[in-house]
Amino acid sequence: MFDKEKVKLGIAPIAWTNDDMPDLGKENTFEQCVSEMALAGFTGSEVGNKYPKDPEVLKRALDLRGVEICNQWFSSFLLTKPFEEVEKEFRAQLTFLKAMGAKVIGASEQSYSVQGQLDTPIFGHKYVMNDQEWERLCTGLNKLGKIAKEEYGISLTYHHHMGTVVQTAEETARLMENTDPEYMSLLFDTGHFAYCGEDPLEMVKTHISRIKHVHLKDIRPEVVEEVKAKDMSFLDGVRAGAFTIPGDGCIDFAPIFQVLEEAGYQGYMVVEAEQDPAKANPLEYAIRARKFIAENTGL
Repeated sequence: MFDKEKVKLGIAPIAWTNDDMPDLGKENTFEQCVSEMALAGFTGSEVGNKYPKDPEVLKRALDLRGVEICNQWFSSFLLTKPFEEVEKEFRAQLTFLKAMGAKVIGASEQSYSVQGQLDTPIFGHKYVMNDQEWERLCTGLNKLGKIAKEEYGISLTYHHHMGTVVQTAEETARLMENTDPEYMSLLFDTGHFAYCGEDPLEMVKTHISRIKHVHLKDIRPEVVEEVKAKDMSFLDGVRAGAFTIPGDGCIDFAPIFQVLEEAGYQGYMVVEAEQDPAKANPLEYAIRARKFIAENTGL
């Protein structure tokens, strides 16, 4: 069983309100979202667009509910913007996260990403980097990671993601091999590996020494097949229900939990399963996810 002192459970607000498709969950307020997170038994949250930008205001609201910020998505554009511009945005986010007491920032390279393009099929259209771009990305991430660790006490983790330049097992391996373990870790996302056809169990075994943040996400394989067959976009796939909470799809989480446990994983495991809240009631699914994790991990 996991050590409750070392492993904490969080949930992402994307189940309540979707930042990429604001009509999904537009009726759900920030207060409802964080109250229901706490009610379902989670102590950590990532950051959503409806969250107050003032750390004092946000911290007060979260403290009332026994919830803390554990991570925030950062869109890096190291391939298409000057490094100084990316660094400025990165430092601003680090300042916010440090004020919130967070220990992790999750970056995903968004240059040439098709994940947010409603008219681009998610399969078969991702950008593939050349050697020079690989070098630029890895060098940039090492620099950002050094800044995060040495100046803010925050770990940079990389979020591999459908439709981006780092999606596959091969791309994730190359990224890890060419970045400094002292400054760059992996945000391991079960759902994104399964979605693109990789085995999340093999991935957690391969990269266990670099994993500092975990996203627990399941997929509905029949919906993913529909996304492929109908050339649907990533966001259309989300609407159709491609993702769901752990235990509600096809991923076998027990051996994944076992690998993390045996390796002495420390940090947050975060349920991040974006669905249409009108179809998948966020509180109901959060409670179901929490129950599944308790039964399978003892947490």
